[in-house]
Amino acid sequence: MRLLDGKQMAEEKMAELKTQAEALKSRGIVPGLAVVLAGNDPASQVYVRNKEKACQALGIRSETHRLPETVSQAEAEALVARLNADPAVDGILVQLPLPEGLDESKLLQLIEPKKDVDGFHPVNVGALASGQQGMIPCTPKGIMHMLKAAGVPLAGKEAVVIGRSNIVGKPTALLLLRENCTVTICHSKTENLREHTRRADILVAAVGKPRFVTADMVKPGAAVIDVGINRTEAELVGDVDFENVAQVAGYLSPVPGGVGKMTVCMLMENTLLAARERSR
Repeated sequence: MRLLDGKQMAEEKMAELKTQAEALKSRGIVPGLAVVLAGNDPASQVYVRNKEKACQALGIRSETHRLPETVSQAEAEALVARLNADPAVDGILVQLPLPEGLDESKLLQLIEPKKDVDGFHPVNVGALASGQQGMIPCTPKGIMHMLKAAGVPLAGKEAVVIGRSNIVGKPTALLLLRENCTVTICHSKTENLREHTRRADILVAAVGKPRFVTADMVKPGAAVIDVGINRTEAELVGDVDFENVAQVAGYLSPVPGGVGKMTVCMLMENTLLAARERSR
């Protein structure tokens, strides 16, 4: 079994992105990322710190706007409008989940599509669905980078995605389809789930249930990507029963140290793409 080491892949990708960032700086372009963080969600705090560190490593100008749990929709919208109008900001990211009372959909739709480095704006979602150019969501983009970097064959292969979220499941399925995979999306209402997963040459688990994917659900030699991050009392675990699935899979991403590392990396890449677009 080959371990899909997100830490190592991210380090290699960050070195490549640093070269790109320096090339932009030599032309007088300093990429800028603005993160909107509302409330006190502990996981969100960790993600935002990781994003700030990555920006620092690449020389990207980073600003984090921390809003209280009690922020109103009008205040949050006013901030996004201000960032849209700021020429020094190339990318805007609204950290999810938002506190109760905020309309997530409305806020995301306010972001200027060219600054939508998370790829959640309907314009970018539509571009992905119709095979056009646009911002691609960071986690699905990271998944595809891992598969390609490891040399996993894609064209003509059976791919199964467990989970149909707008953030991971659906966009990952669309990207696999773009690579000429035969794609199945499974979810909580899928019957005979194991029959689907056992056919998969590429299996992506994005369900948010600890150790949900067991060894008997995996086709021998398959590439298994674990997107889950579940905090148990003892440790951080993925959606895949890692130790047992490792005996069956051909490729397997760990948690932690897998897809999460690539997600931050792809956010940096999207920010550089946005800065390059601005300079045209």
